[in-house]
Amino acid sequence: MSEHGSNFLRPLIAADLASGRHSTVVTRFPPEPNGYLHIGHAKAICVDFGLAAEFGGRCHLRMDDTNPLKEDGEFVAAIQRDIRWLGFDWGPHFYNASDYFPQLFEWAKMLIRAGKAYVDEQTEEQIRLYRGTVDSPGTPSPWRDRPAAESLDRFERMNLGEFPDSAMVLRAKIDMGHPNMKMRDPVMYRIRNVPHHHVGDRWHVYPLYDWAHGQSDAIEGVTHSLCSLEFDVNRELYDWYLDQLPAAELKSRPRQYEFARLKLPYTVMSKRLLVALVAEKHVSGWDDPRMPTLAGMRRRGYTAAAIRTFVERLGVSKADATAEVVMLENAVREDLDHRAPRVLVVLDPLEVELEDAADTVLDAASWPHDVPREGTRPLPLSATVWIEREDFAVEPVAGFKRLAPGRSVRLRHAGVITCTGHELDATGRVTKVRARLLPKGEGKASATLHWVDRATAVPVEVRLYDHLFSVATPGAERDFREELNPHSLVVVTGYAERSVKDTAPGTWLQFERLGFFYAEADPGRPGAVLFHRTVALKDGWAAHRDEGKGVKAATTPEAPVVHTVRRLDEAGRDLVARGLSEDEAEALQSEPALRTWFDAVVATGAGPKATASWVVSELPRVARDHGGLSGVRFGAEALGALVRMVEAGTINHGIGKQVLAVLAAEGGDPAEIVSARGLQPMTDATALEALVAEALTAHPDKVAAFRAGRTGLAGFFVGQVMQKSGGRADATQVKELVGRLLG
Repeated sequence: MSEHGSNFLRPLIAADLASGRHSTVVTRFPPEPNGYLHIGHAKAICVDFGLAAEFGGRCHLRMDDTNPLKEDGEFVAAIQRDIRWLGFDWGPHFYNASDYFPQLFEWAKMLIRAGKAYVDEQTEEQIRLYRGTVDSPGTPSPWRDRPAAESLDRFERMNLGEFPDSAMVLRAKIDMGHPNMKMRDPVMYRIRNVPHHHVGDRWHVYPLYDWAHGQSDAIEGVTHSLCSLEFDVNRELYDWYLDQLPAAELKSRPRQYEFARLKLPYTVMSKRLLVALVAEKHVSGWDDPRMPTLAGMRRRGYTAAAIRTFVERLGVSKADATAEVVMLENAVREDLDHRAPRVLVVLDPLEVELEDAADTVLDAASWPHDVPREGTRPLPLSATVWIEREDFAVEPVAGFKRLAPGRSVRLRHAGVITCTGHELDATGRVTKVRARLLPKGEGKASATLHWVDRATAVPVEVRLYDHLFSVATPGAERDFREELNPHSLVVVTGYAERSVKDTAPGTWLQFERLGFFYAEADPGRPGAVLFHRTVALKDGWAAHRDEGKGVKAATTPEAPVVHTVRRLDEAGRDLVARGLSEDEAEALQSEPALRTWFDAVVATGAGPKATASWVVSELPRVARDHGGLSGVRFGAEALGALVRMVEAGTINHGIGKQVLAVLAAEGGDPAEIVSARGLQPMTDATALEALVAEALTAHPDKVAAFRAGRTGLAGFFVGQVMQKSGGRADATQVKELVGRLLG
């Protein structure tokens, strides 16, 4: 199957050419120079320029510079730079809507003389109120029938600067009862007594988008005016304006076609909101690597080729949809995989002392998976190396396959090591690991770790990025500023292998197991570079951990992981000291509402560790089914009672979840719910044995397989009994009974 998405515009353009309606395809990209281009514009650019090139035509670049209050020459230069970077060029066809102001002004006067436009002196608020609603017609302005000569005089004087801003406007005279509200005498011109960045102070009236856009298309000879779907309602007005003009004065009679714009979660693309982010210094500028701007993506290390691939895969349709971030990131990974040589970097170092290692220099491949590519770099190895702190566990949980006491892992390029000991400080934190480097070819490893040689390591500044916003649709329910992700940028000092020292700005590297990184000149250190993480690698460990289905380790030694940097404040660290996992502490730290619940439940006498499990994992789940935390019908006292019952073994966790669902929907007392619904744990040995025997009898094939060596099927039978008992059976007793009856 082709990776290219469908494009409904292709057959339309092909039909126009085949019918002779047009002999040459001419499109245009018309950005307003009031900000930098973003990823949404990239789709429009690829569509406008791409289709023109595909059909042997041309695409114009035209600045929609009709609002001097917001536009600036800086943005014009930035727009041109971004389009060229994306891989497109307009050749000699660069235009400005302001180039056509004289012609637009004359055409406006022509409409006034024809009785199709008039000067209205209502306020903006009055115009808005008089326009009516979708269910009721508008009310004509008191100035709607003023004589054409009077409107013409007013319009000329408006442009001479005789009236203050917003004193009056020029409106088209169409139909105040039209079902399309865009057709209810739309405003054509407004007064702006300010100079224009391109044409100076010649004008005091400026056309609105709808009056300038279609006419500019016709002046330039555009054939296909392609725009995003929100302009669907403008098409009727686009056509009406063109129909009023002398056909002999137009180079073409363009048609407008609309397609779905590009939307991504966890960001904003409204120019108004992007301007606010920059002006209020929530980001460092338009090119901040967390911004959805092309300048920000370029600085982060995204490539133009990857963005074009992403847009092509999305396709062009009429249906609005939000693209998944993973689609964009996958396109970036695929492109950078062949641009970025591999190096070793550690971001959160833990010292490992190798007992049998002699100083040596290894020959490490820079392109291990790119067969046409060749090249190695020298990789020093001495008796002390650094690994990632998260790659060692004193007491590993199930599924953890990295380094632990007595366990063997492979150091990338260096060989297998076996952990022989470790040291702790007074707080119980691991300070050093001791390991034995096995002779080449010996030892069986459970995973492969990246590392750096401590003696020759180079310190590097690394910038790790997360979504700019903590919710998928910022601003949907509250002020978007309140939803900024405080952890969208984490700056750490890492340690890299010696070869990274000579990295030039503009270079991509893959930090093995950590991601693709882009080098930028460090403004604070002449001659040095810092590294932006362009995109992380896939995290096999985290993916299985987050599924909630039990941990399953990656199956290949090359399985990449995403390095995580814990961002716990003092309160978060205190939670860890009270027995919570770092994940739980981080969740409570980042969600104040959950932290409030946690503190209130613990205050009832429930243990902190048990409480965290319910507040972080179970409470949000039931809250989602009831419109949020405010919709559940219980409080901290009831949840505390439930947690204490589970802690005491009065009920098991599975029954507790059933009780929580009832509490959320109906409220009540947990103990009474358990009693009234018969949810008491089933502990009677005779009854449990009968259930186990029933499960074994129902599945003789699995009994035979178990006795033939597939001992993992014991879990299947335990699950069958738990299901049959409605979760009430004591799992420990059931497990023992299954083992005994299966022999």
